[in-house]
Amino acid sequence: MTIKVALAGAGAFGIKHLDGIKNIDGVEVVSLVGRRLEPTREVAAKYGIAHVSTDLADSLALKEVDAVILCTPTQMHASQSIACLKAGKHVQVEIPLADSLQDAQAVVDLQKKTGLIAMCGHTRRFNPSHQWVHKKIVAGEYNILQMDVQTFFFRRSNMNALGQPRSWTDHLLWHHAAHTVDLFAYQARSPIVKANAVQGPIHPTLGIAMDMSIQLKTESGAICTLSLSFNNDGPLGTFFRYIGDTGTYIARYDDLFTGKEEKIDVSRVDVSMNGIELQDREFFAAIREGREPNASVAQVLPCYQVLHGLERQLV
Repeated sequence: MTIKVALAGAGAFGIKHLDGIKNIDGVEVVSLVGRRLEPTREVAAKYGIAHVSTDLADSLALKEVDAVILCTPTQMHASQSIACLKAGKHVQVEIPLADSLQDAQAVVDLQKKTGLIAMCGHTRRFNPSHQWVHKKIVAGEYNILQMDVQTFFFRRSNMNALGQPRSWTDHLLWHHAAHTVDLFAYQARSPIVKANAVQGPIHPTLGIAMDMSIQLKTESGAICTLSLSFNNDGPLGTFFRYIGDTGTYIARYDDLFTGKEEKIDVSRVDVSMNGIELQDREFFAAIREGREPNASVAQVLPCYQVLHGLERQLV
């Protein structure tokens, strides 16, 4: 059976998903949704996608669509996930699941009611670098004592990863911190029991904090320090330092190094070196096998509970 997919969000991240899906057998993107019709048509033509729309409802109305991948603005994630589930479609929504705990909970509740596959794009669970560390942890060969994480961008205006204007405002807490909060608990294999946050001044135009610092502690005693900035004029991205009982590792997206900057071969960890492709493979495998996926909306809900607590500290 070919799984037929609608993808909403033809921007920088949507294209990353389209590139990943090209490598996955038995999956076909049949509908593409974008904010502006002409640029969306151009992307659809490049990837051989027949149906194009500016309205997700048009894609949900297609009987042939089995599943939807949402790469839309953060503020739309929860409502669109709910629309997909109500239409009887499996859904993978890019991180974050929502920008409030109430909305995240609503998605989880509806997923349980429908029994459909609902997954959130917590890509760090799938990057080969983090998978390599996770396998050592599961095998009992490594325990995390501390994680030191830097999430740095230079984003003083609303631009996306392709340098194009954004129609929405990104958020350090609900989007970028979500990656680390979820990964820390996942890798420590222990719930977060303490969380503190401070933030810098609110940007006068964007209306968001441009700098933030977060401290986390798990029930097992592992700690995490996370620094986030939209003001960093230097190397961009998120970099993770794992400090453990049997070694130190540095993860930079799909690549992994020792604490002494010696590269570790992670090419045999999974069938691809592309974390987003691996994330999509898990989504489609869960649909075929009728099982809960890694990073299901239920599994990542504790992350949003922590983010909710942190937001209340920042008010």
